[in-house]
Amino acid sequence: MQGPAVFIEADFDDQAQELRQFMKQLGAEISVEKSTKGIEDDLHKIIGVCDVCFKDNTHSPEEIDAVLNSIVSIIVSIPLERGENLILSFCDKMTKAKEPNLARVCLQSLWRLFSNLEVTSPLRYHVYYHLVQVAKQVNQVKEVFTGVEQLKAQFAQCPPSNEQMQKLYRLLHEVLKDTNSELASKVMIELLGTYTAENASYAREDAMKCIVTALADPNTFLLDPLLSLKPVRFLEGELIHDLLSVFVSEKLPSYLEFYKHHKEFVNSQGLNHEQNIKKMRLLSFMQLAESNSEMSFQQLQDELQINAEEVEPFIIEVLKTKLVRARMDQRARKVHISSTMHRTFGRPQWQQLHDLLLSWKTNLSHVQENIKRVAAAQMELSQRQ
Repeated sequence: MQGPAVFIEADFDDQAQELRQFMKQLGAEISVEKSTKGIEDDLHKIIGVCDVCFKDNTHSPEEIDAVLNSIVSIIVSIPLERGENLILSFCDKMTKAKEPNLARVCLQSLWRLFSNLEVTSPLRYHVYYHLVQVAKQVNQVKEVFTGVEQLKAQFAQCPPSNEQMQKLYRLLHEVLKDTNSELASKVMIELLGTYTAENASYAREDAMKCIVTALADPNTFLLDPLLSLKPVRFLEGELIHDLLSVFVSEKLPSYLEFYKHHKEFVNSQGLNHEQNIKKMRLLSFMQLAESNSEMSFQQLQDELQINAEEVEPFIIEVLKTKLVRARMDQRARKVHISSTMHRTFGRPQWQQLHDLLLSWKTNLSHVQENIKRVAAAQMELSQRQ
């Protein structure tokens, strides 16, 4: 989302008086006379009543946008040390528009303000926080936030405090969880990464949300990294940690046993049992594929607790995820595994990777030696001729 420049060329005092008159015409309790205390006091009073624009039906969104643009043009002219309260007040007002078209105007005004503040200004954080709030109202969060790296780049020259980033990550998780669970999960993992060993015990609620979001996300299968997060470690011994451990390394029967004894807990977390089973079947298949280059349909029926007619559709579903590379032999009723993503990546997987790279290195050395021998033989033959 690009923030347009502020194109207001009139004198600020004249703009302020025009804004006062406009607000007064809409019924705001404000004098039409400009303040004797200067432009900042004018602006303070104008911002205080500017939400009257959202109750007006006589002016188009484009006209309201021009009014808000005028306010922004004055705001960005105020020195940083004196502009904080004005910006915070304006941001708060921009969250008050209920009508979608006006809320979009407010979103554009906030982005305009954000884009015109110096990149070293700590006030950009506050503007961005309200931007996300308004973007949620009009289903345009993807225009404001595309990923954690992009977010960090926005504030590279003036990073917010740890507490501010935690607050922002919580908001982003809240607005993303129902529309983009994968991105919401990444945001929550980033949030948990902001806690240290000293304060990780205070992140209980965030850790719970992180686990639930990751489990519920149909596209998140590598769950092992969650166990290494400090706030998650503090949940060891609790049901939510036990459930995560099942998804990390156990097979379908273990989940069914857990659900049998803790059905109310699973449901209370907002997790869907049928979706959990579907995900556990995929994870179980991945684990089986790690140690079996070939599996019969009957083995899959037994291991995954599915009917004969469900095997082929299930394999097709697995292949769509690209978690496993395989070939289905329908006549022999078997599936041949080429490769699979590991559910966990610990010491055995690192050793396997080490051995594979070492094998490649050895084979490459052999190829190089053969090339040298062939080249030497050709040169010798050429010299004889």
